[in-house]
Amino acid sequence: MAGRLLGKALATVSLSVALAWVTVRSSGCRSLPAYRNSFSSCWFHLNTGTMSGSNGSKDNSHNKARTSPYPGSKVERSQVPNEKVGWLVEWQDYNPVEYTAVSVLAGPRWADPQISERNFSPKFNEKDGHIERKSQNGLYEIENGRPRNPAGRTGLVGRGLLGRWGPNHAADPIITRWKRDSSGNKITHPVSGKHILQFVAIKRKDCGEWAIPGGMVDPGEKISATLKREFGEEALNSLQKSSAEKREIEEQLHKLFSQEHLVIYKGYVDDPRNTDNAWMETEAVNYHDETGEIMDNLTLEAGDDAGKVKWVDISAKLKLYASHSQFIKLVAEKRDAHWSEDADADCRGV
Repeated sequence: MAGRLLGKALATVSLSVALAWVTVRSSGCRSLPAYRNSFSSCWFHLNTGTMSGSNGSKDNSHNKARTSPYPGSKVERSQVPNEKVGWLVEWQDYNPVEYTAVSVLAGPRWADPQISERNFSPKFNEKDGHIERKSQNGLYEIENGRPRNPAGRTGLVGRGLLGRWGPNHAADPIITRWKRDSSGNKITHPVSGKHILQFVAIKRKDCGEWAIPGGMVDPGEKISATLKREFGEEALNSLQKSSAEKREIEEQLHKLFSQEHLVIYKGYVDDPRNTDNAWMETEAVNYHDETGEIMDNLTLEAGDDAGKVKWVDISAKLKLYASHSQFIKLVAEKRDAHWSEDADADCRGV
């Protein structure tokens, strides 16, 4: 009974979201002024567009979560056509593959036990001790004791490479500065006429794709602490530094991360590691070094999960991991920076 009631509630929410999405899309993607925690109409388009696919729409924002082989394996997902992604679409013959990586089943501290294990009774949709099991997109359904991906079918059940059943929370620090010439003047794009923004990008070791630095939020850890820790580890190689170097890095990072910032996105991420029962959610936050002086005192050096790190010009030509291109696009809009040479590209996907 509870499951059916929750299903009806989710259907109602989905309808409201779909109507809002149509309204936003028809009104265009005009940005709001950039200020702390502000949200533009394009942010809303991204967020609702992602979740609208959960109930049967033909939205294509749930693509990477259906790709094969599954990362780090030879496992092929069951194929899920666009029209059958949503859980509200009846599909009696749906037969997803079961897969949880050996590294997860080994029981590291960052992973849950199997659902079937005795004494494991997770409190889904709420704070479970120090573990956050609430989704940033609202309530998710539980079926046969397992949480169900709110964005729809992925062709694979279990947890794959993800440690937690349900939402796996991450944080992505987007560090930006203005691109400048040798005299220190901001460089303007010749076509758009807007200043060019740069961000710190890493090349992931696991898949070779360029991405925003970031990582998982530890149980009980504040998002702000995760953002600073992950940037230091992946973009500055802080784990390999001496005590004196670590103190210097910490001082500069404190200056950077104590500034006013923009929360770019909070919610579900179309990640290739997602399954029907475990999925990635993130909070992407932009910290902007207006003068560039803070980052001038820090030397980029890849570390931890990063193979390479560098400053990258932000533009529509970027091809990044998971949903990261969309996050970068929103940063450019909020900072009124160059994005595309096509004036009509602002309201198209990346």
